[in-house]
Amino acid sequence: MTLATAPKADDRLIVALDLPDVLQGLELARKLGDTVSFYKIGLGMLTGGGLALANELKGELGKRIFLDMKFFDIPATVEAAVRGVAQFDLDFLTVHGDPNVVRAARDGAAGSGLNILAVTILTALDRADLDAALIKPGEMADLVVERAALAFEAGADGVIASPHEAARIRALPEAAGKLIVTPGVRPLGSAANDQKRIATPAEALRFGADHIVVGRPVNAAADPLAAARAILAEISAV
Repeated sequence: MTLATAPKADDRLIVALDLPDVLQGLELARKLGDTVSFYKIGLGMLTGGGLALANELKGELGKRIFLDMKFFDIPATVEAAVRGVAQFDLDFLTVHGDPNVVRAARDGAAGSGLNILAVTILTALDRADLDAALIKPGEMADLVVERAALAFEAGADGVIASPHEAARIRALPEAAGKLIVTPGVRPLGSAANDQKRIATPAEALRFGADHIVVGRPVNAAADPLAAARAILAEISAV
C-alpha cells in the first residue's frame, strides 16, 4: 500500500492506548501519525501519565480523546470528578450506566463539549458473569438495551455496548441523535483475548455503531500502522 492509496484517518476508528505508560502511548501515536485521529485512554494508563498524554495528543497533535474512566460513585463525587475532567477539553468520558451517575455526570460536564457515555454491560462479560455478580435474570441483549434506554433518559450523550446490541439500541426512540460506541471489535483472524461479545469492524458499524474501539489488534501488532490501515480500509466501505 503506497502513501497515495493509504486510507485516510476516520474518526469512527478509536485506537485504545492500553499501554503501561505515557512514553509508550506517545510512541505508538507517533507511529500511527495522521492515520489515526481518535484515541482512547483508560484506567490502565491513568497512573502512567494518562491525563498528560491526553492533553499532549489533544493540544499538540490535534487528536480527539476518549477518556475511559467508568466513574461510579455517589452523585456529588461523580459531578466533581467530571467537572475536573471537563476543564481539559476532551471529547468522550465514560461513567457507569446508573441513571443517578449519568445525571451527576451531565451536571459536571455542563457548559463543556465533553460527551458523557454510559457503560451498559462490559463486553468482557457473559451471562455466567452476570449470574456470579447477582445481576437480575434475563437475556444479555435485553439487559443492555434496557440499561441504554435508562441512560439516554438520564441525559447520556451515548452508550458503550457490544456490537451485538448496537442495532437494537439504535432502534430505540431514545437513541435519536445519541452515540453508540462499541468495544469488543476484532478484525478477522484476531484473537478474542478477554472479550466475549465481539464482531468485526465492518459488522459493528453496520449494526449501528458510530465509533468502534480497537486495542490489541493495533497496539500489540507487529506493525501497528499496517494494522490500523487495514481496519480503515475495511470500514471505508461501510
